[in-house]
Amino acid sequence: MTRRVGFLLLAGLAALVLLISAGIFVGFGGSRGIPGTAPHEPQTSAAPAVSGQWVGTWSAAAASAEPGTQDGYGQMSIRNVVHTSVGGSSARIRLSNLYGTRPLAISHASLALSEGSGSPIATAGTMHRITFGGKPSVTLPAGGEITSDPVLLAVPGNADLLVTTYSPAPSGPATYHPYARQTSYLARGDRTEDPAGTAYTEQSPYWRYLTGVDVFSTQAHGAVVAIGDSITDGITSTPGANHRWTDFLADRLRNEPGAPRYGVLNAGISGNRLLTDSNRLSPTNGPSLLSRLDRDALSRTGVKAVVVEIGVNDLFKAPRQLDAQKIVAGMREVVRRAHAHGLRVTGSTLTPFGGHRGYSRQLNAVREQVNHVIRSGTVYDEVVDFDRTLRDPVHPLRLRPAYDSGDHLHPSDTGYRAMADAVDVDHLRQAAPAAL
Repeated sequence: MTRRVGFLLLAGLAALVLLISAGIFVGFGGSRGIPGTAPHEPQTSAAPAVSGQWVGTWSAAAASAEPGTQDGYGQMSIRNVVHTSVGGSSARIRLSNLYGTRPLAISHASLALSEGSGSPIATAGTMHRITFGGKPSVTLPAGGEITSDPVLLAVPGNADLLVTTYSPAPSGPATYHPYARQTSYLARGDRTEDPAGTAYTEQSPYWRYLTGVDVFSTQAHGAVVAIGDSITDGITSTPGANHRWTDFLADRLRNEPGAPRYGVLNAGISGNRLLTDSNRLSPTNGPSLLSRLDRDALSRTGVKAVVVEIGVNDLFKAPRQLDAQKIVAGMREVVRRAHAHGLRVTGSTLTPFGGHRGYSRQLNAVREQVNHVIRSGTVYDEVVDFDRTLRDPVHPLRLRPAYDSGDHLHPSDTGYRAMADAVDVDHLRQAAPAAL
């Protein structure tokens, strides 16, 4: 037998094996036979043939109960629009009734690809019903959350998904994320699997009930969670453009040669503090980062690394924390808890805010004390110096003009891109905690 003939025979056998494997996998349909399904779902002999894992592709931190929603959204369809960071062959969603005071009944839910950027119209052939434990409906108790069954849907990275839920009856205050920087939609009645989107006449700047989307991926190897305040939330980024610094980081991790192929999960909450929970005067600021660290970061699907950006609001908001050592101690507690989960932490310096209405020499002095300790290398495993990245070389207490959104505190889109470029992505792949 010649070498060429032998090669052709081997190639033919390989192609035959692939065809048979694909036929077995597709033949089961639905969520049955999808690798990585929940324990209650039957596995098939095809599952081991496909290697991969569940990773987070999108997240939003539940901030509070939405004001004015004592009865929730009975007989309303809520179509949340979210943007993926990595793709996969199937997806599942996480719903939360964290701030609800009554059980939340979801009788119908769906998942689809958006036809256009941010459009409520579904791409033809992509609308799928979502089930929970094999059932089309679920009831979340007050304070509860749930992860759905997998949906067999090819999800691209860098794409918009439509996640729609329908509640048939009043359910109490809605758990929401108020500063989405993305338009979502509402419709009267059960329009959950309506692909046309014409019934979705009411627009909304919020995400409701939805706190996460995971994908089953053979390309991504995990996820990095960015947890912080309004700067991580991207409060001044262009709405609908996905120009938060975490979005620019996701671009790097998808496309940059040698970068780890991780999903990027945004756990920012505008107004959030490291040490202090929100109060009745600012309820949407969420629980302190220390209070929500496990829920919003350490327990996320496939998390491999954590980036922390926090501290300025501890200076700004009453009761003010003006003891730099207490702020640093809180940061070290974040690292200690992350290490207990086998995760390294990249932490940022506190960014400049000269010219902002809340600026004072006293507050800036505390900021610089905290930054000095962070830069010493005794707080975080790695440091990303967002202060140095964003500050004006001529007036270092202020943001560089091109990076200033105009309020002298939050970055512009260009500033958010500079933040993402400042992250050393090689550090994100190092799993073993460093000894500090």
